[in-house]
Amino acid sequence: METSHEFGDDPDGMERLWTPHRMVYIDNGPRRDEEACPFCEDPKKTDEEALIVYRGKFCFVIMNLFPYNPGHVLVLPYRHIPDYTDLTFEERIEFGEISAHTMEVIRAVKSPHGFNLGMNQGAVAGAGIAAHLHQHIVPRWKGDANFFPIVAKTKAVPELLSQTREILAKGFEGYEARVKIGQ
Repeated sequence: METSHEFGDDPDGMERLWTPHRMVYIDNGPRRDEEACPFCEDPKKTDEEALIVYRGKFCFVIMNLFPYNPGHVLVLPYRHIPDYTDLTFEERIEFGEISAHTMEVIRAVKSPHGFNLGMNQGAVAGAGIAAHLHQHIVPRWKGDANFFPIVAKTKAVPELLSQTREILAKGFEGYEARVKIGQ
């Protein structure tokens, strides 16, 4: 592991792990703005084909094709918009309610110890598909991070996406938004 104190006398107490291989992705990563948006195409498919876990009125939940952990999903509006501020009031309410319920479902069927939630707004912020707003919900377990991704460029995910989708979809059965839109 190469570390450096190139920027002075280690003012924040942090070691640096240099990962120059990431520049290939940053510089030459997917340029999906010119292609058809997969998030707009997925709702046209069956839930099983697209790995959709839940469909709401304005938003849906889909498995992440490159999960950090089992149960890593995305919450998206059907509308093709790039930014959280572009959501209508009704979409924002459902987006939030579905996000909260998704956490409850994952908690019930996967028993994680915590979650990472996040939205990368724009390509410069790390959004792989910047043109279509999406929020990541990543379940976390104590000890789930290890050396594999750094040393072997490999992420160990012990469950197939189709299996995880089925488990999560069953957790959504009977779900109705707890907040009536517009009240």
